[in-house]
Amino acid sequence: MISLFSIGFIDVSLIDIIDVVIVAVLLYKIHQVLRNTIAVQIFLGIIAILAIYFLTEVINFRSLHWILQTLSNIWLLAFIVLFQPELRRLLLVIVRAPVFSSFMSSNLNETIGELLEAVQEMSEKHIGALIVFARSRNIKMTIETGIPVQGVITRELLLSIFNTKSPLHDGAVIVQNGMVEAAGCILPLSNTTKFQRYKLGTRHRAALGISEQADILALVVSEETGKITLAEEGTLFMHLSIDKLEKLLKEKLSIETSTEENKPLFPFAKAAK
Repeated sequence: MISLFSIGFIDVSLIDIIDVVIVAVLLYKIHQVLRNTIAVQIFLGIIAILAIYFLTEVINFRSLHWILQTLSNIWLLAFIVLFQPELRRLLLVIVRAPVFSSFMSSNLNETIGELLEAVQEMSEKHIGALIVFARSRNIKMTIETGIPVQGVITRELLLSIFNTKSPLHDGAVIVQNGMVEAAGCILPLSNTTKFQRYKLGTRHRAALGISEQADILALVVSEETGKITLAEEGTLFMHLSIDKLEKLLKEKLSIETSTEENKPLFPFAKAAK
């Protein structure tokens, strides 16, 4: 390998530079995923230990190097255990990259299509609904509060769950990996009782509450008014039309928009009143 330059006794080649750049990009992406969480402190601690490990090898601190080398045998296992939620989140970020979108967009568009048909009908008939889309953070505890469904998202399934005669209609439906995981789930209520000038009902407070605690989208159809609302990160997008809801869902769930700008999946869809 041809050396470009030397730093002391270390010869640096083009492959070395590419290697360092790749590692730097990976560390930056991992830091982005972990920032604002307690895990970032553990991550920085591991980076510091690795730096000390290589330093002890360079300056030949045999005892300290042996101790760190012994600990390195359990680093991988400890890393997986400590960062299990964050690793899942990182993998989901990678999967949402544009290179994977061609494999996922078709099924997701079909899923949103079925959802929009159901939401429009529920909005027109004033059928209350609460649908939670799990994204990067696991909400297993919330899923366990409901009844397992494990069904493909269809208009008929959603309408039957939220039918007022259904025993599950008062709870939330959890959607994960394009499937209805569970129905009749119990969500934490937000302490916020008013948003802007609107008084929030139980469904809206539940949607707001789960969005404050997890990386999700929560869709609400008001039983009283038929209005459609989307909750994310403690914020409510209220009084949405079907077209606006479609655009937000495709954007928030990382689905590529149609080649024809602003063309809805259902051109016959009317705005929710």
